[in-house]
Amino acid sequence: MAEPLKNSYTEAYITNLAKKVGVHYADFDEQNFRASVFCDAWESLELKARMRHIAMQLHRFLPLSYAQQLAILKTASKNFGSFEAMFFQDFVEVFGLDDFEHSMEALAVFTIDSSSEFAVRQFIIKYEEQTLQQMKIWAKSNNKHLRRLTSEGCRPRLPWAVALPRFKKEPSNVLQIIELLKNDPSLYVRKSVANSLNDISKDHPQAVAQFVKNNQGFSKELDWVCKHASRTLLKKGDSAILELFNLQSLHHVSIENFVYDKAVKIGDALHFSFELNTKEPIENIRIEYAIEYLKVNNRHNKKVFMITQGRLETTYKTFTKKQSFKDMTTRKHYRGQHFISVLINGEEKLRGEFLVDNAFEF
Repeated sequence: MAEPLKNSYTEAYITNLAKKVGVHYADFDEQNFRASVFCDAWESLELKARMRHIAMQLHRFLPLSYAQQLAILKTASKNFGSFEAMFFQDFVEVFGLDDFEHSMEALAVFTIDSSSEFAVRQFIIKYEEQTLQQMKIWAKSNNKHLRRLTSEGCRPRLPWAVALPRFKKEPSNVLQIIELLKNDPSLYVRKSVANSLNDISKDHPQAVAQFVKNNQGFSKELDWVCKHASRTLLKKGDSAILELFNLQSLHHVSIENFVYDKAVKIGDALHFSFELNTKEPIENIRIEYAIEYLKVNNRHNKKVFMITQGRLETTYKTFTKKQSFKDMTTRKHYRGQHFISVLINGEEKLRGEFLVDNAFEF
């Protein structure tokens, strides 16, 4: 079992942090700082709460002005990176909301080795116009991390982040940022752009369909952005998006010999197979399967999974797949009737039911 991310903050890590801060502030009480971090409540804190706790203790043991604190932390931060170092950004989020200029400078520094995508959202909420203007400047930076911060920071539905309800309701400001970055030379940035568009598609599918219509066919990089941005709409079988990707209804395609397990135990896998027949090779086809999971409220929730998309070179092909029914943190399975279906270009071609039951007990 993987080590929980919150355990990244070992005694060695916090000791190193204390030493690096102490280099730039001679009066830093390294010993009591370490003791304050590993307080009685430490073991009960999860990852983000531990980040916040470290930020609070840094503030406590740096009894200086906010600008002076940042000068020390910006230098010390160069020795730390990845998600573990996000307590630096959290420091800005907690203590810097009343100092826009110094905070923007600090977030720009901290994002190079980590990411300021969470912290910057509090500034969007408080100073929307000012922060967006700053992000447009970052969008023209030579540094890909700053350009990505521009896109990722204003994503309407950024996971694990504070919500931006104004951007979910009206995404025009986000789309302005996307226009600046859609042809970015870095795949790292283009992925963020596509993810932001995918977020928008969940509330404004027509806006993303229009983006795809306006931007397809100019470059393979931009075509990739369009397709990755449309993944939720493609899974939903959105007719406008299917048409834009030339995934029209295929009446001459048939699914035969659909064989699947009629029952599966929780913890096992559902096995299924089918044969696809067509009169001639197909230039573009999208083949998916869907599972309608029974939920605790006795309703079903449909999840669509990709099998393949592209040219079908033959008129006959067999597909054999399996779907795990092991419980996960993101999906718990329940006993009862479930459904499985096969979709061609977003259109359900056949559907069957199966039973999920508890695992065997010995």
